[in-house]
Amino acid sequence: MAQNARSKGARAFEWPTFALILATYGLWGATLFWPLWLAIPAVAVLAALHASLSHEALHGHPSRNAMFNAGLVFPVLSLLVPYLRFKDTHMAHHQDSRLTDPYEDPESNYLDPAIWAKMSAWKKAAFDAHNTLAGRMILGPILGQTRFMAADCREIVGGDRRVLAGWLLHIPAVALVLGIVWAAPMPLWAYFVAAFFSNALLRIRTFLEHQAHRRVRGRTVIIEDRGPLAFLFLNNNLHVVHHMHPRVPWYKLPEVYRGNRDRYLRQNEGYLFSSYAQIFGRYFLRSKDSVAHPLYED
Repeated sequence: MAQNARSKGARAFEWPTFALILATYGLWGATLFWPLWLAIPAVAVLAALHASLSHEALHGHPSRNAMFNAGLVFPVLSLLVPYLRFKDTHMAHHQDSRLTDPYEDPESNYLDPAIWAKMSAWKKAAFDAHNTLAGRMILGPILGQTRFMAADCREIVGGDRRVLAGWLLHIPAVALVLGIVWAAPMPLWAYFVAAFFSNALLRIRTFLEHQAHRRVRGRTVIIEDRGPLAFLFLNNNLHVVHHMHPRVPWYKLPEVYRGNRDRYLRQNEGYLFSSYAQIFGRYFLRSKDSVAHPLYED
């Protein structure tokens, strides 16, 4: 099965991914001329889709040339996260043995219980709210970005030149996007609103991708959704399949999953949801688990 999955990701060049990148840019450019009531949600969706395509690029799609892939997604439509920082932190996240660790997994939303115990009441309330889906969408773009940038500032002050390079390269990427927006009818303030909403949409994907579990294999979710959000996230809802076969392109993931569904459900200890609608119904106003990592040991 592993060999079969690898063969599905063995294209020399993935035209569906390339075509989707071009279509995303084309539609994005068109939306800048639409009425604001329509342009803001459309830009939010397209910027979120571009972030999903950036995720594909850092995993070696649509080509095997990393520089070419990075160039394809160089303009950061959602503004907040530098591509190089996304790549470095996400590849570190793919060390599955570290998944959900408050220190070793850069994408973990869990906190060290010792840190949690020392927090003030208002901070705990904010993190508790952030641990609901509604809170993740509303507070996540602010709280998550603040923590991310604070950690990177510490790395830069400590002399990490690669982190600094990631942010320096981010400046022309953002300037390119905002320069195009400035020349278009869409006001900059409206684009900033759309960028916020695009990041809120992305928080739906990351909300429960991983859970604290004693076994590494039980930490990564499967969401059997085939609707608009599954497309927006480029089938990353089948997340354990992606973690097991990161070189398989987005449009092949459902086929790989359907080919051996029972195996993947055994692999992730049955960490399964039927749809994003189920997740909204269960967790929109309710915490999915504790903020402090329930299994963390120093």
